[in-house]
Amino acid sequence: MPNLDKGATYSFDICSQCRVICCQDARPPLTEKRKRIIKKYLTEEKVHFEKPFAKEKYSYPAVDSLLFCTFFNKATGKCSIHSVKPETCVAGPVTFDINFSTRKIQWFLKKNGICSFAGKLYSDKTAFEKHFDEAKKELTGLICELDAEELRAIVKIDEPDTFKIGEDNLPEKVQRKLALK
Repeated sequence: MPNLDKGATYSFDICSQCRVICCQDARPPLTEKRKRIIKKYLTEEKVHFEKPFAKEKYSYPAVDSLLFCTFFNKATGKCSIHSVKPETCVAGPVTFDINFSTRKIQWFLKKNGICSFAGKLYSDKTAFEKHFDEAKKELTGLICELDAEELRAIVKIDEPDTFKIGEDNLPEKVQRKLALK
């Protein structure tokens, strides 16, 4: 199995052959902390984006007229901020929802029909477990950092073609933030 940690190997090899582009019309949520990290990275790399971020009900990377993430390089098919990309991008194809009545974070995986990488990943138990652990860490951090209104807006976004792969207790501070306690 190729090393998943190298970014432009296993997942990139699979993703670059895909017709579904995760970087189009995705609008991954950004915390203020993540925006600072991205801005610092862009400054250090001397890369300029006119308006790198947008905000409606929550902050996310700006999109172009075709709804591609501003950080997606169409020529190379790569993310120009790969090493500091949003938590949901790191976690993909794992996604989440919050069950407010049970106070659980529910974890979902995209189905193979929508994400070839998900199918390959899921078929390799060791790689899947490693990725799932990292995805849960990234997404739990995101959930903890977003404010209540942003988090409620994000969980309203439909995630079709996924299946549930687990659930964990919602951290106490998130339960308080969402007024569930």
